[in-house]
Amino acid sequence: MMEIFSADGWLNTTIVSFNDFFWSYILVAGLIACALWFTWKTHFVQFRMVGEMIRLLGESTNKHDGEKHVSSFQAFAVSIASRVGTGNLAGVASAIAIGGPGAVFWMWVIALLGSASAFVESTLAQLYKRKHNGSFIGGPAYYILYGMHNKWMSKLFAVLITMTFCMAYISVHSNTICGAMQNAFGVNPLWMGIILVVLSLSIVFGGIHRIANVSSIIVPFMAVGYIILALVIIALNIHLVPNVIRLIFENAFGIGPIAGGSLGAMMMNGIKRGLFSNEAGEGSAPNIAATASTTHPVKQGLIQALGVFTDTLVVCSCTAFIIIISGVYTNSTESGILLTQNALQSEVGSAGPTFVAIAIFFFAFSSIIGNYYYGEANVRFLTNRRSAVFALRIVTGGVMVLFGAIASLDLVWSIGDLFMGLITVCNLIAILVLGKQAFFLLDDYLRQKRAGIKSPVFHKTQMPEIADDIECWDETDSECTPEDVERAEKEK
Repeated sequence: MMEIFSADGWLNTTIVSFNDFFWSYILVAGLIACALWFTWKTHFVQFRMVGEMIRLLGESTNKHDGEKHVSSFQAFAVSIASRVGTGNLAGVASAIAIGGPGAVFWMWVIALLGSASAFVESTLAQLYKRKHNGSFIGGPAYYILYGMHNKWMSKLFAVLITMTFCMAYISVHSNTICGAMQNAFGVNPLWMGIILVVLSLSIVFGGIHRIANVSSIIVPFMAVGYIILALVIIALNIHLVPNVIRLIFENAFGIGPIAGGSLGAMMMNGIKRGLFSNEAGEGSAPNIAATASTTHPVKQGLIQALGVFTDTLVVCSCTAFIIIISGVYTNSTESGILLTQNALQSEVGSAGPTFVAIAIFFFAFSSIIGNYYYGEANVRFLTNRRSAVFALRIVTGGVMVLFGAIASLDLVWSIGDLFMGLITVCNLIAILVLGKQAFFLLDDYLRQKRAGIKSPVFHKTQMPEIADDIECWDETDSECTPEDVERAEKEK
């Protein structure tokens, strides 16, 4: 039985063969094309509105809309909890080990362009969110159903994302934690897996509010700590930074003696690991973006776009610079989290693997609980039965966490790549069809800002052609009416 879960078992071999075709000929081209389209149609929103993104995030940290409401900052924290984790420490290392330093360049590219896709999908999630137990619920399954009026596709997405995040991804996170702990402390993966099961179940049975509260505390702490360590290492090796940047750009186009593989393989690995990390266009972050209480859908779209930058351009780059500065990737057979630990050990000594083990525990564990919520939101979309949610919690927090602990590194990543590709294709089709609604909302938001409205407000009466499909955004939900907006424009 264990041979099936090994790196060279028939299951992994079959999945890898399919992934190579699917990613090489379909998904990479689709991701880049959609990202370019959204960047153009939003007039480069991810670059020209960075200041507004930061302002909105700071504003949301002080806003309390009620005991049951999830704030924009908490929604941002949960999505970052899912993004910032295994992909940043282990995924980056795997990309460099397979594709060379040039893979980092393609991770940057997919983040810079993909943040426009992240803006569109999260704005749509806010537009089509539904009321649920005093809060909100939503995501791609909801905007596919209520925006595209496509029942079978919405159910397909709900099933796929549940399998992706509550099964495939959680196995990856569990595997990474167990590998790091075994390398640093000699902890048996099975025992570590059992510990993770207990911790995971205690959190997921608390619901979205406990998940949001835990994530909003853990995420800032762990991200800042890791970034500080990386900046210290980079500062101590500042003379090597120009060479690191040169290696990244040269290898990005297959130039240089230590390019890890062909240009196609390098691009594919960089984009795959970049997507796994920042999730832009994948359809995952919109599930939590929809839960936020805000006055205009665009606000949460901008905040979630900022999350892509935070994840890839900051945290992933930190890991990449540490690994390339250390040089261990050139003569090591290790990949994933073990490569990151070896790189840190070469820079800070024996404390390196220990720090990474602790950091990845918090990174990946927060990803486990963040990923779980995506599955729960979509199970609730499929059925109202409490037994289904209960079963999901047991399978997620128990079975899949334990599976990840004992399966091989290659197998869990291959399964993750497979399902990640499937849900991304499904979501890209949906946001391409509905994208014009996000463009309208962005224009409306900017119109109100130009009119002097400090906090733009949206009402579904502003989109009468789809008003019947929108459950929220009544005039009673916000602090002013469309007439107030028009009056402010005239006064200006």
